[in-house]
Amino acid sequence: MGGAPLRTSRQSSEGHPPISRAATKQWSRSAAAAALAALAACANIQPPPGGPPDTTPPELASVYPESLAVLPGFKGDVQFRFNEVVSEGTSPSQGLGTGDLEKLVILSPTDRVPDIGWHRSRISARPAEGWKPNRVYRVELLPGISDVRQNKAKFDDVVTFTTGAPLPRDTLTGRVFDWKAGSPAPRALVEAVLQPDSLPYRALADSSGHFSFGPLPHGEYLVFGVLDANKNFRRDPREAFDTVRIRPESAVTAVPELYAFVHDTLPPRLTEASPSDSVTATLTFAQPLDPFQKLDSSLVSVRQLPDSTPVPVVSLAFQSAQPAGLAPGLGAFQAPLRPADTTAKAAIKPVDTTAVRRADTTAAKRIRALADSAALRLGKRADTTGAAGAAAAAAATRAMNRPALTDRLVLKVGRPWHPGDRFLIDLTGIRTVSGTAGNPRGVLAIPVPKGAPGADSLKGDSLKADSLKTHKPPQ
Repeated sequence: MGGAPLRTSRQSSEGHPPISRAATKQWSRSAAAAALAALAACANIQPPPGGPPDTTPPELASVYPESLAVLPGFKGDVQFRFNEVVSEGTSPSQGLGTGDLEKLVILSPTDRVPDIGWHRSRISARPAEGWKPNRVYRVELLPGISDVRQNKAKFDDVVTFTTGAPLPRDTLTGRVFDWKAGSPAPRALVEAVLQPDSLPYRALADSSGHFSFGPLPHGEYLVFGVLDANKNFRRDPREAFDTVRIRPESAVTAVPELYAFVHDTLPPRLTEASPSDSVTATLTFAQPLDPFQKLDSSLVSVRQLPDSTPVPVVSLAFQSAQPAGLAPGLGAFQAPLRPADTTAKAAIKPVDTTAVRRADTTAAKRIRALADSAALRLGKRADTTGAAGAAAAAAATRAMNRPALTDRLVLKVGRPWHPGDRFLIDLTGIRTVSGTAGNPRGVLAIPVPKGAPGADSLKGDSLKADSLKTHKPPQ
């Protein structure tokens, strides 16, 4: 039987080698996978170009560890997890405090910049020196976290836990003022330094200068209210601050109002003397003065130059409001008043210290105490909505309970001065707001109106800083 061999079912009609069952199964799997992939691609419909942009900010999904947890030997990181990828910002965290995320996390107690990590949808935090045993730690995430589309979140969150220390229970409430500006200090830094270990716990006041800070370990505190000019969450030497020592006796303790000002050990220095009218002059100093100092005519002497003729002094007082425009009573030369200074330094209004009364904060404190007591159980910031928020808003309108700071005094003499006159002014025992006393002196030069006879001869150096060197007062 010499015919062509018969083909078996495992041999193709084209004469190719037979296809094994394993190869057939592999091809079937590949085809099925490709079909599923195509189906999934069809189901994953992407928004068309030019659709509405995503304007929803990221939301906080979870926090680790839980607040008021006791974790002896804790070695991990505090973690804030979000529902989407968040932005690291344009400045990465390098342990210098200049990173965008480093500016949004306050970790206490420590004096070093914490280690902040970015992990796409998660932010981690830990002290640069590591976790210390038997301490209460507080980590606050500030508002400002944004997603990759720069949608910024407005929420904040606080986690408080211990590494073996007893659970914290104290909350400090109060308010910080910018004393020089005469107004509440929004977002002021509040630093509570636990004694005697000098452990600094930090938080920020709200937009009206109020703070509710806790829970904190029980003990005695030095509480600072700081105008954190460089926003580094630290109390730097030249920044304005105020401090008070307090020992909480209850779960919620009210801190006396804090009036932040720049502390300076230098004595007062008279920088300018200028006429306001024919018998009044404004004296400007390099530092704000003690608003509680009693002033009278015995603290100043005025002598006309060059012969040192004494001029009677009627009064010396803190600056009072003056109308804009030409000064009244200047006679022929009509020296104009200086235009009103709208800066914070000069926007100082007269304060009637006899009418100053302490605001009644009893009701507001009671409402805030109830909110803070609930916050203690959660270890988080008190809710500022509802009744507590209304109380805080109402309290924000109250003025501070101290006279505003000023760096100016008003001098009034018993006889009028005239264009071209020059006077030597000596003051005794003037105190700065820091309590440093001194005996400043300066020269008052009465200007000559333009076009008046002799104006050119008197023009020029009458107000130079070295004008005192040309005259020595009699001993």
